[in-house]
Amino acid sequence: MDFVAGAIGGVCGVAVGYPLDTVKVRIQTEPKYTGIWHCIRDTYRQERVRGFYRGLSLPVCTVSLVSSVSFGTYRHCLAHICRFRYGSADAKAAKTDITLSGFASGLVRVFLTSPTEVAKVRLQTQTQTQTTQQRRPSASGPSAVPPPCPAPPARSAPGPKYRGPLHCLATVAREEGLRGLYKGSSALLLRDGHSFATYFLSYAILCEWLTPAGRSQPDVLGVLVAGGCAGVLAWAVATPMDVIKSRLQADGQGQRRYRGLLHCVVTSVREEGPQVLFKGLSLNCCRAFPVNMAVFVAYEVVLRLTRGLLT
Repeated sequence: MDFVAGAIGGVCGVAVGYPLDTVKVRIQTEPKYTGIWHCIRDTYRQERVRGFYRGLSLPVCTVSLVSSVSFGTYRHCLAHICRFRYGSADAKAAKTDITLSGFASGLVRVFLTSPTEVAKVRLQTQTQTQTTQQRRPSASGPSAVPPPCPAPPARSAPGPKYRGPLHCLATVAREEGLRGLYKGSSALLLRDGHSFATYFLSYAILCEWLTPAGRSQPDVLGVLVAGGCAGVLAWAVATPMDVIKSRLQADGQGQRRYRGLLHCVVTSVREEGPQVLFKGLSLNCCRAFPVNMAVFVAYEVVLRLTRGLLT
């Protein structure tokens, strides 16, 4: 039940938050943007509405699996911890138990999400301007001396480098090897481990506070508030590593700048100041509230429906 409910909740969350996720990634990886509205206006002017949904198909196809694993891992870890510590899987879990289970959930999902995150970031940061620059001929002009031998055919095919998520994954694997599909995974581990610990812990605490007297669970409004606030708190602690993760994953569309996680952190802070680690924080928090409202409401509704049918 937890796996199914988590899958449905994840799809609902992606449907609500993907356009703002695209804006967030572009702000974090492209210094030319001075703020959220500048990025939104520029993206709409150059690519229209379609630009906000670049790379959407892969997350939609995979998010059900990832969200299912996240929630399922959390519930199963929590049940095993409670059984080990208290003798029953249904015993009331302590905050430490919830934190450890959330941390495990974050670590497990990294192995599934890293390739899709690479494809998503590459597609979100890919623009027609970059493609035009890549196709620009190197000859000096019509007056240049013609080569003695026929020149190889120019790469004049229109369109961006990556034609879609699967083409992006295949291209990255071919050009950068399998390691390219897990680029930025160290930052992703650091991001998801403690952010999912915060996520599930804050949701559990807020649900406890918002549960009316004499009831064991909060109502729908309580779930909405608890889920939204949990998402905001999780992204508040995740944003620094999210910035580094996005930069490492986008670093591959041209000359590489970063040698690894620490080099990316040092270079980014030296060039743009410590505030660079909080790029997109306000957008992350604004996006996290409605997204995680949808995730947890869908999750709880499916759980309660299935429990009612089974009983």
